[in-house]
Amino acid sequence: MLAMDGVTNASESKLRLKSTLQELPFWQVHIEVECLGNDLAMLFKQEPLLPGIILNNNQQYVGMISRRKFFEYMSQTYSLALFSTRPIKTLYKFFQQEVLTLSEDMLIVNATQATLQQPPEIAYEPILVKTTSGKYKLVDFHQLLLAYSQIHILTLVELQQVEEQSRVAKAGFRNLQQNYTQLIQNEKMAALGQLVAGIAHEINNPVNFIAGNIVHAIEYSQNLLNIIRLYQQCYPEPKPEIKTAIAQIDLDFLSTDLPRLLNSMKVGAKRIKEIILSLRNFSRLDESDKKLVDIHEGIDSTLVILQSRLDELGESINIIKEYGELPKVDCYAGLLNQVFMNILANAIDAIEESLVITHSSSVRDKAKICIRTELTDDKQVIIRICDNGSGIPESYQNRLFDPFFTTKPVGQGTGLGLSISYQIVVEKHGGQLQCISAFGEGTEFIIKIPAQLNS
Repeated sequence: MLAMDGVTNASESKLRLKSTLQELPFWQVHIEVECLGNDLAMLFKQEPLLPGIILNNNQQYVGMISRRKFFEYMSQTYSLALFSTRPIKTLYKFFQQEVLTLSEDMLIVNATQATLQQPPEIAYEPILVKTTSGKYKLVDFHQLLLAYSQIHILTLVELQQVEEQSRVAKAGFRNLQQNYTQLIQNEKMAALGQLVAGIAHEINNPVNFIAGNIVHAIEYSQNLLNIIRLYQQCYPEPKPEIKTAIAQIDLDFLSTDLPRLLNSMKVGAKRIKEIILSLRNFSRLDESDKKLVDIHEGIDSTLVILQSRLDELGESINIIKEYGELPKVDCYAGLLNQVFMNILANAIDAIEESLVITHSSSVRDKAKICIRTELTDDKQVIIRICDNGSGIPESYQNRLFDPFFTTKPVGQGTGLGLSISYQIVVEKHGGQLQCISAFGEGTEFIIKIPAQLNS
């Protein structure tokens, strides 16, 4: 068993636009498949950041087990007892895991794109890198995205420099434009991967199983409780042993609480199914063409996706919906939902920033995001999304829709969200996207698109 991890840190490495995977920090943790499952668990315990372990048979590569897949499988019923004392190869037969293998001389930008093109359920798995000497090592997906973000910033800096010297360096400018186009595509795929990430695929079947069977469980439990009541009526004086058992389990409380417990489980299963449906409505992966959709349904689905962000702030943000009477709108639904996601996420960020700055309970109570919709006489659909967050300085407002421009700290924003939103609204739908903001008073985005999209 060999355990060795990379010693460099991505934030300290000097990356270039043409940097390859061999410049990233890596993990080389190998274990023989004849070792026991407990040995695998011990390695993961010793290295909390270890993304995965390479499996060898007589020092020859046979596969890889990621941390996420290992603990996900071992948490299942009986798996720990079944595999902990058996050879790892027995456990690995059940995985049937696809492993993305890339060459160490592959560009980081191309590697990120290849990773994000994987199925959502394996997109965030560690990347297996094959060296020129035929050895294998692992790169954490987080480190890949971190390096990609640095290259993104380098591209912006060089793009600005080359634009100033474009008359002298036209060839270099064309290369940077190609890099810019590729970064935009990667941004779209990264957003999609964050939204779905295999959640709907992984939990839909077990949730349907639970939701389908809990109805019968409620019926069966009620039948059993009815039989117990009937016994109590027919035999009002049970034997001492039965009286003791009834007292120990507190039968009266159990009879009252069990139906409530099962009903709460039924409500929870229904809620999960609603979230899965919202994920599908939001991403609309099967709807690349324009079609008639309910705009309000898209906004509501987006809010469901962002619910975890809202929950992090407790009850700090009040979501106010003032929906008008809208017809079904002819549009590219998946793209339009991406616009809602970008603007609403920015609104939450702005309010969160103002809460951190003020630390005031009165400001916290008044924090709100208001969403209004209306249909004009000339059949234009208007969606207004406004917040009372920190606002945008006037000097920044004329650059909001420029590619790569961001007011967020380095590493927290790509500067592509609003740029892509502008392209979707204006170029794809023939509409208008405006921003009205005052620093310290809040921001309002106004989306205006035709109800009937011209072909």
